Amino acid sequence: MRCVRLLEVKSEIGAGTRGASLGVDALKIVGFNKGNSFFSLFPHKEVKVYNESLFENTPYPHAKRVNYLLQVQQNVCTEVWQTLIQDNFPVILAGDHSTAAGTIAGIKKAFPYKKLGVIWIDAHADLHSPYTSPSGNMHGMPLAMALAEDNLDAQINEIDEKTRFYWEEIKNIGIKGAKFEVSDLVFIGVRDTEIQEDYFIEKNDIKNYTVEEVRNRGVQTIVREILDEKLAHCDLLYISFDVDSMDSSISVGTGTPVEDGFTIAETQELNALLVADERVCAWEMVEINPTLDDKGNVMAEVAFDILKASVQSLQNQENQLLSV
Repeated sequence: MRCVRLLEVKSEIGAGTRGASLGVDALKIVGFNKGNSFFSLFPHKEVKVYNESLFENTPYPHAKRVNYLLQVQQNVCTEVWQTLIQDNFPVILAGDHSTAAGTIAGIKKAFPYKKLGVIWIDAHADLHSPYTSPSGNMHGMPLAMALAEDNLDAQINEIDEKTRFYWEEIKNIGIKGAKFEVSDLVFIGVRDTEIQEDYFIEKNDIKNYTVEEVRNRGVQTIVREILDEKLAHCDLLYISFDVDSMDSSISVGTGTPVEDGFTIAETQELNALLVADERVCAWEMVEINPTLDDKGNVMAEVAFDILKASVQSLQNQENQLLSV
């Protein structure tokens, strides 16, 4: 039976607003206040990050702090890889979403010959590269990193040689090149994109299960379709859950809330049903920012319940396999 291992990645250098580095501790405060022992049940490791670089000016406007983010990605990749080769299950609790590329790199390093499917539950597509990003914030780039994709057909920026060097290094963390096929990417809830991302999504026919479609067809139907049809051919699955996939009335404590998102119940059911598939090898939750939460620590309270339900679903699935 795989043991859950918590990896804490308190990096926020890829975000445009400050505070996501405090998200993990906000979750722990919720657990403490509830008298819940969740965080004492599992081994955990805090991954080294470089948030002190936020006090420096970045010379890379189209890939802000890419030099430090490269180091964070390498650290995340190593910890995920080590967790997986020890036959454990990494639950990654991260700050901004940029570090998900390190998670994917770690999975591929551990299983270089297995076909990986990626389920991206998010309001945003995160498909930008330094060549296409209007902001240069790298939490909008993790899927491009993992796909080793520049999207040059939609280029709006000219980048310098140093930026290009770091970007190429990031694309090749873990193993060289793309970590999965773009046809093995499924979006759930994406609804806030730029034209450069829209171009790439349409060009590659990436499936996005909109909030409306999930609501109309039902969570269970959508999950079955993803697992039994869309990604049935994949050996492994990775789930990345950004709290801004929920409606902005709920996800008040996050950097980029978007209206018309999922309810708490829908989100909890989605994650719990998806993670129960035995092919899922890692689950990640990102972008809790308690400094932006004008309702106290509500965002972390909601996220804590989703975290608990997802881990419980995973453990139930493991127990079922063990009893067979």
